[in-house]
Amino acid sequence: MQTLRNTELDGQQASWPQYMRRAIELAASVFTAAPNPRVGCVIVKEDAHAGDRVLGEGWHKGAGLPHAEPNAIADAHRRAAEASGDTSVIESRRAQAQRLPAGATAFVTLEPCCHTGRTGPCSLALIEAGVERVVIASRDPNPKVSGGGIAALEASGIEVFFLQDFEDSARRLNRGFFSRLERQRPFVRCKLAMSLDGRTALANGESKWITSEAARSDVQRLRAECDAIVTGIETVLADDPLMTLRPSEMGLSPQQLEYNEHRFLTPPIRVVIDSKARLGDSAKIVIGNGRCLAYRLDGAVGSAAAPSRYENRFAPSANVSDSRVSLPSVLDSLASLDECNEVLIEAGATLSASFIEAGLVDELIVYIAPKLLGRDGRPLLGISGLDRLSDALDFDVDAVERIGADIKVTLRPR
Repeated sequence: MQTLRNTELDGQQASWPQYMRRAIELAASVFTAAPNPRVGCVIVKEDAHAGDRVLGEGWHKGAGLPHAEPNAIADAHRRAAEASGDTSVIESRRAQAQRLPAGATAFVTLEPCCHTGRTGPCSLALIEAGVERVVIASRDPNPKVSGGGIAALEASGIEVFFLQDFEDSARRLNRGFFSRLERQRPFVRCKLAMSLDGRTALANGESKWITSEAARSDVQRLRAECDAIVTGIETVLADDPLMTLRPSEMGLSPQQLEYNEHRFLTPPIRVVIDSKARLGDSAKIVIGNGRCLAYRLDGAVGSAAAPSRYENRFAPSANVSDSRVSLPSVLDSLASLDECNEVLIEAGATLSASFIEAGLVDELIVYIAPKLLGRDGRPLLGISGLDRLSDALDFDVDAVERIGADIKVTLRPR
């Protein structure tokens, strides 16, 4: 495999960045493909004299569905059939068995897989399609692949190039997948909303709604990107939230809804940190569509007395004197047992602070409403014991944008 920087591309290679950008754009067509990564593929017929021609495009829409490379190959055959006037439907298996025109280059955001799971190996699909070269933006961290896809392609005489300048974009696209495979825990986001004076509710607890409808719609998009939503039992008892995914509130076009339909059929797992087993069987978070998990301190997992609507999981405390579940063990469980790539924390001041103080939050998103709730309002986070400014928890501002009437700030811990 040859590693190239954009500044090293010349001649026919000069157009490669535009095709890789398009592949990344295609991969982002879906909010998540968990537990799989989001992958895009563009197949191009390179011709220095007649000009490049895009043969086909594809992306992975969800686990169990065809991967990006077979989709792009099938799209190439569909386009060829339409161009020749053959309007008959080409079956996917037959299309994949046909060879592409000579000189085809496949631009893929992730190293093509080389193992058989619910679908066949993408490296084999590219080999059988007759591509001459494959350009990737990132290597696959999955030990079942991890260089094996590249080796399989090269063993068949296919040139493989790694565009190093696109690696950060490709990894960011699948940061949850990389986190689960490399760190054995999901990528964790924590979402908070506050007034200008750092309050989340009035003193009496009233908080609906601090932020605008546009901000709440944006939160639905955050939920659509995650595989599990974590909250605390205190929030459940106080607010009885649904914590559901509501596509109708996301402002998506019909085409976007179609692209993401597979994801919306499997809503994120709803997780409650419930140390003292106070979650009731009638809570809205329990009776909604999809799975609900409750992490508790006792070991009565799967007992006959456990409510049937949700699953209890034992999560031991971090130490003997602690009466709270171990948050790292919760994330380990969601990664290993449920293959969660991304987790969203939507909790109160205490639990959110616990995740942040434990160094478990990879991204903090704060929606700031142009309101003042006064000094009696409830604070954003329950962090205490900071005696010196040097003890403050520092963040880097990753992005600031206006969402409706509010400001959305995206931060990363230093």
